[in-house]
Amino acid sequence: MSFSDKILSWYHENKRSLPWRDTVDPYKIWLSEILLQQTRVAQGIPYYYKFIDTFPKVRDLAKAEEGQVLKLWQGLGYYSRARNLHAASKMVVDDFKGEFPKTYKDLLKLKGVGDYTASAIASICYNEPQAVVDGNVYRVLSRYFGVDIPINSTAGIKYFKKLALEVLHTSNTRDYNQGIMEFGALQCTPQNPNCAVCPLANECQALEKGSVKNLPVKIGKAKIKKRYFNYLVPLEHRQSDAVYTQLRQRKGKGIWQNLWEFPLLETEREVTLQEIETRYSEVLKFKKPPEINLFNTDTIVHKLSHQHLHTKFWILEGTFFHTDAIDVSNLKNYPVPVLIAEFMNTFKF
Repeated sequence: MSFSDKILSWYHENKRSLPWRDTVDPYKIWLSEILLQQTRVAQGIPYYYKFIDTFPKVRDLAKAEEGQVLKLWQGLGYYSRARNLHAASKMVVDDFKGEFPKTYKDLLKLKGVGDYTASAIASICYNEPQAVVDGNVYRVLSRYFGVDIPINSTAGIKYFKKLALEVLHTSNTRDYNQGIMEFGALQCTPQNPNCAVCPLANECQALEKGSVKNLPVKIGKAKIKKRYFNYLVPLEHRQSDAVYTQLRQRKGKGIWQNLWEFPLLETEREVTLQEIETRYSEVLKFKKPPEINLFNTDTIVHKLSHQHLHTKFWILEGTFFHTDAIDVSNLKNYPVPVLIAEFMNTFKF
């Protein structure tokens, strides 16, 4: 039995029941693939249902406001995926008359769709013989064939794509591609793979040479950058017990583009209450000095892929100058980073 036949056989016996496994609708397959980038399956499933319920068709997603899409995405991180998802839905409607592209080549034209996603959609929806190569596939192939070329190098990306095409099951690409990804997720796992009952064990080069733990090889990660965020949360108490605050939308190409946050004072190191008292006016203008208190005595370290945000929330109570004050009862309507959402839940506005 060939490598691909063994993968297929294993898949048919062990595949998980997932909501996108019962369809070849390219909209639903595309949505699931974008959601599952950088996201665990268990975390992604509720979001999949939320998106399908809110936007049953690609035209519904295309007509939505970006803020609505970002709000629905809130908590998943890597928000560029949501913006690309929205932009691609508009391309499907405008450039392809509302019908999803039916070939790998045309799928690549969509915003946010690269080789992996195009291959997945083309093979799963149309059984086009395109090989998927994701983290799971890299791991399975590198171990089975004993390949130590770094998977995140230019040479490695080209080599593994070529190898994946060579072992592709061309008559049932749909199930094979899902099978090899599932095999990596459940059987040939990053830590403690179950080699004792692996159907590929007899031919696995890594198992034979005792190098399972060393494969795949990856070039060293980028250095983590430390940033120091001081969120200044203005609170203005008005008559009839109304409380107002302020959010600002992040612009530019940095983290959390187009999401909302409290006024931010970023510093080069952690700062004290005395320093906030002298510097808050760089960010917020009050009619008279506000009462300032630190909300979290322990610094919150919010970890992103290449940076760690050392964060403090400062509560500033007084009357601030504003043209865009927000009643705190409306804060839930704004798409915010999970760091801000968790503070809102803890502070209990």
